[in-house]
Amino acid sequence: MAGSILIVDDDPVQRRLLQAAVTKFGYDALLAEGGEEALAALETSGGSAISAVVLDLAMPGIDGIGVLQAMREREIDIPVIVQTAQGGIDTVVSAMRNGAFDFVVKPASPERLRTAIANALKVEALEADARRTTRRGGIITFKDIVTKSPDMDRVIRLAQKAAASNIPILIEGESGVGKELVARAIQGSGERRSKPFVTVNCGAIPDNLVESILFGHEKGSFTGATDKHVGKFVEANTGTLFLDEIGDLPIDVQVKLLRAVQDGEVDPVGGRSTVKVDIRLISATHRDLLQQVKDGAFREDLFYRLNVYPIVVPPLRHRRADIPHLIRHFMAGAGAKGGAPRINAISEDALAMLQSYDWPGNIRQLENAIFRASVLCDGDVLTEDEFPQIKAQVEGSIDLDRPRKDIEQAVWPVDDAVIASKPFGIVRALDERGNVRTLADMELEMIKLAIEHYHGQMSEVARRLGIGRSTLYRKLKEHGIDPEEGRPDRLAS
Repeated sequence: MAGSILIVDDDPVQRRLLQAAVTKFGYDALLAEGGEEALAALETSGGSAISAVVLDLAMPGIDGIGVLQAMREREIDIPVIVQTAQGGIDTVVSAMRNGAFDFVVKPASPERLRTAIANALKVEALEADARRTTRRGGIITFKDIVTKSPDMDRVIRLAQKAAASNIPILIEGESGVGKELVARAIQGSGERRSKPFVTVNCGAIPDNLVESILFGHEKGSFTGATDKHVGKFVEANTGTLFLDEIGDLPIDVQVKLLRAVQDGEVDPVGGRSTVKVDIRLISATHRDLLQQVKDGAFREDLFYRLNVYPIVVPPLRHRRADIPHLIRHFMAGAGAKGGAPRINAISEDALAMLQSYDWPGNIRQLENAIFRASVLCDGDVLTEDEFPQIKAQVEGSIDLDRPRKDIEQAVWPVDDAVIASKPFGIVRALDERGNVRTLADMELEMIKLAIEHYHGQMSEVARRLGIGRSTLYRKLKEHGIDPEEGRPDRLAS
């Protein structure tokens, strides 16, 4: 049995419907009423018990896009199937740009939902297998960096010079551009190539554990410290320590980091003495550290200590000439790892489309797109049909006439029958005698119309009316309508 499917929707009716469907498909279901609760569930043990997420986009508090952005920032790599009602293509594009695997339109048919979940789990399983079979501890050099770009040639020249010394390096660039690959190539081309390479994602560590994870702790130094832990600095001794997303470190930990960098020694939590370490430090960030210094979020003295030798890795949209070479590399990798079918060809139209796309997730997004397309491809050549979400974003619309394996219509059509049934417009201002109607009457009619127009999706109804869901439910009760019964076929005029 695969892990559970996390269902995130603020509408209790929708949650129950999705739970029933997911359970019928043979999966366990976890429920979350909103974005905050969903992120808490995903962060519990890294979300290891969750295999996929079905996520509503329109929610109060942290909405669906906010959840996707938070997952990307925290590197929670779980496939997400978003649900949309009246969001339109812009909303769908935004969701895909933020890492959604697929989308379905409310109310989604059971078969459509089953297919979306099955595809997500299939790809995720093969990706996990590929990650397990990826070589560990192997030496990476600059020859392993796939590029034909002049901008990347400059990056490699700078990195090659840095590899010949122990100077601290700060690698800057957007998420997914390959900062860790550059760091590994530097380590693999220097005198420490046979020594440990220890990676720490500073943005993924809870604030209360950062100091312990970096510098270690003694047994009994705090609640839960049942054993001694040496810390990442000591693990990397004689080798290279790669601090990814250094800009996310809490300000109080930055003080101890400065000492470790300056003096080559660390203070374990609860320890009675310092521990000497000999490391090569490489830091990376997608943030503007200089701006963070100006804002008081990053120590100026630490910034200048880390920023001795800066290297800026350009985004993929600035090196489009690399895209064909990267595609061939990733197609070969998909066939060699994880049991994906070996596909060595891509159509000219598909290649042109991928080259015209901006790739906000950069190389990591391209690799995932090629891998998933290879897994789900029915033939032996990748075509535009294997990249439906990217095609929708490149063209700015969805072709509703062609057969769709992975997408559905993203925009609810305007219900002309609803409009035609209102003789004086959508909502009448005057009654039959020509008098102005009461606000209460007009409010009730407006709520009825919204529920009918948005097919009973209460979250969307509340959002379009500009009120909270709790306010909408209260108003329905004030007018004698049970919220659980507040659906189009039960609202008599």
